Amino acid sequence: MTTYNTIDVNGLNIFYREAGDRSRPTMVLLHGFPTASHMFRELMPLLADKFHLIAPDFPGFGQSGAPDHATFAYTFDHLTDVVTVFLEQLNIDNFYMYVFDYGAPIGFRIALRHPDWILGIVSQNGNVYQEGLGKKWAERQDFWNHPTETKRNSYRDAFAPATIKGQYTFGTQPGTVSPDGYTLDIAYTRTAGYADRQLDLIYDYQNNIKMYPEFQAYLRQYQPKLLAVWGKNDPSFIYPGAEAFQKDDVHAKVAFVDSGHFALETHATEIAQMMIEYFSDAK
Repeated sequence: MTTYNTIDVNGLNIFYREAGDRSRPTMVLLHGFPTASHMFRELMPLLADKFHLIAPDFPGFGQSGAPDHATFAYTFDHLTDVVTVFLEQLNIDNFYMYVFDYGAPIGFRIALRHPDWILGIVSQNGNVYQEGLGKKWAERQDFWNHPTETKRNSYRDAFAPATIKGQYTFGTQPGTVSPDGYTLDIAYTRTAGYADRQLDLIYDYQNNIKMYPEFQAYLRQYQPKLLAVWGKNDPSFIYPGAEAFQKDDVHAKVAFVDSGHFALETHATEIAQMMIEYFSDAK
């Protein structure tokens, strides 16, 4: 059974989902953009007899608190600070982590700060390599190098309903993606201050790319068990980003599914089975 909870983290309400027996190895599930922990709604029941599962909503996402961007720094460093304190308050300091999209730079920052916490990693379209950046990132690099208010505002299209639906359905077989996930994400875009906090994170994403060499150095030094499972048709984080993990981590296993960015929407059962087989010590 999955439960739905909130906890106060430095005065901020953080929502999280929890499932599985706490005596089992913990798996921390870190979501991406534009979604929240509901992206794991199908995966968690499939893993609950093998893992203790924790899936928080980041500040500004889903059901967690969303302070105004004028008073709360929406940067990936700051989100990592909040997630780290969240884990400490729950006494979670030894865990596997599943990272997707935005969850990857947050999860890998945690790994850099606390390498002893990490038992293993699942990276599902969670990129930390230049090889994994699709064509759209060249345009964003121009925004980062020469930021203007006009360029910033152009990214409001990223929150349009058609764009969000397209993120879910691109690269998938017709009729295989439920509307539940993207419909909820579209509803969240209508919350107060949504655009400003997300535009701040789009601008700050440049600092994740600057940290790629540090994330890669972590992999080379610690050689964690790592499963890179990718929706192979993702145009944002392209599949060479999955293959690149094998350059730095001898334990990296790469697998592809015939899906797009939100691969759990179509292949949750297959991905769960891969995880259970790869992390066999969790049985």
